[in-house]
Amino acid sequence: MIQVGFLTYLEDKLIKVEEKMISYSSGYHPDLKAALDHLMAAGGKRVRPIISLLMGTMLGADEEKLISLGASIELLHTATLVHDDLIDGALLRRGNPTLNSHWTPAATVLTGDHMFAQAARLAAEIGSTEAMSIFAETLSIIVNGEISQLFGKSKLPSREEYYFRIYEKTGSLFALSAKAAAMISPADRKFIQPAENYGKEIGNAFQIVDDVLDFTGDQERVGKPIGNDLRQGIPTLPAILYGEQYPDDDVLLACLNGTVTEQEADDLIHRINESGVIEQALEEASLCVENAVLSLTDFPEGREKDALEKFGRILLNRDL
Repeated sequence: MIQVGFLTYLEDKLIKVEEKMISYSSGYHPDLKAALDHLMAAGGKRVRPIISLLMGTMLGADEEKLISLGASIELLHTATLVHDDLIDGALLRRGNPTLNSHWTPAATVLTGDHMFAQAARLAAEIGSTEAMSIFAETLSIIVNGEISQLFGKSKLPSREEYYFRIYEKTGSLFALSAKAAAMISPADRKFIQPAENYGKEIGNAFQIVDDVLDFTGDQERVGKPIGNDLRQGIPTLPAILYGEQYPDDDVLLACLNGTVTEQEADDLIHRINESGVIEQALEEASLCVENAVLSLTDFPEGREKDALEKFGRILLNRDL
């Protein structure tokens, strides 16, 4: 769970979100329960439930519905990670062994499927067909983003293509977290669209920082090699910005096509880190956060609005 001092008053609600998630792993095959317990114990930042809780509380939503919403979205997110790790062949996530590191692909896929189903059950507890509809739509968007990434390797996309991709993969789930919370509140419906905008912009900023940490983070803490995405043929914002600056660096395209040596990849990642594009990428993430804050202009004043404004800036400075 993300450690943010000014959100200590949310701790009780976040514990309820965790308990709700854990309760949905009971009553199933022992190995399946063990897998779910492992995923829950690995933890996570719980960023999405935090956004739902803050947005919904600010707009007067029912606490129990917000707990179910937060748990459903976090289970959905965790299920996508299970499948992502399998697709990527990742053996570690945040320094912890992934499920597929000690389970067969079939068992891993089925566990992810089970979590998707449980996430849908939790979403149904909210009692809003409108919220359920955007929940299903968001899952489709995420899957489409993963397929686009899978078949879009080996070439350098434009910045516009990159932003569309990270919205599908990450921003859409953040947007759901904020939008659904606004939908199930008794507040004026005029807040739904700006809530969605807030979530989308925060999600995009979050993904850009993730992409930066892929180049600059501590390998042991991140749990994967530095520049792992690029080594896997996945171009992220730092690589795109570098390609704009140095279009004649043939090693970049060769790296995306998997036709470089490990030393050539290492040298390329070093050049990217020294080129100034890391700072440019963080500036773009900062702009996304500022856009998110602007989306909150007409929302009710109070500690939840203040927290949502601060939260984006805290995410910019994380190191994992």
